[in-house]
Amino acid sequence: MTDAISTLETLFADRYSCRAYKADAVPREVIDRILTAAQRTASWCNSQPWQVTITSGEATKKFRDVLYPVAASGTPSSGDFEFPREYRGVYLDRRRESGFQLYNTLGIARGDKAAYAEQALQNFNFFGAPHVAIITSDEALGIYGAVDCGGYVNNFMLAAQALGIATVPQAALAFHSAVVRKHFGMADDRRVVCGISFGYADGAHKVNSYRTSRAQLGDVATFVE
Repeated sequence: MTDAISTLETLFADRYSCRAYKADAVPREVIDRILTAAQRTASWCNSQPWQVTITSGEATKKFRDVLYPVAASGTPSSGDFEFPREYRGVYLDRRRESGFQLYNTLGIARGDKAAYAEQALQNFNFFGAPHVAIITSDEALGIYGAVDCGGYVNNFMLAAQALGIATVPQAALAFHSAVVRKHFGMADDRRVVCGISFGYADGAHKVNSYRTSRAQLGDVATFVE
């Protein structure tokens, strides 16, 4: 058991949101192994609401060619789930810290809104990843279906990390859910939760050189005895 938790702790510690990838495709058998592991995710009533659409090769390029222009045009976001109304207090502090780490690493000056916007658009280039996984849930399951999908996303990323595959979870890919549904021919009752871009990390790119912080246990846990 000690070895098992040590392995899990290492995976948690080593995983990060990769924002620069090599062009090399991930072999199908590796992707299948990630999916098989993630399929063990717990869900409410074992409903397993997630459906996963994965692009490779030309399909990734076609998806990029559809989604990037929509995002770059300034079309208002229209996700299937309500986005955060605001970040405030410690949540705003953490968001800012993470953002400034990214901008400082890339040499983007504080307050350069044009550069901020350009960097945000890289979400829709999938940061150069050769694969994208779109995670959807069933409309009737509402927010709890999305919660179950969140567990699936985390397990997908940990399984990928264990196999040497880098990932970045992207709520941005759910900003234009109708576009995603139309492009992939999804049923109207599928709700786009998020995307995961993945592939082999470009370890030489400076954007992959920093790591975000985590709150201390005393900041998040309350013990009642």
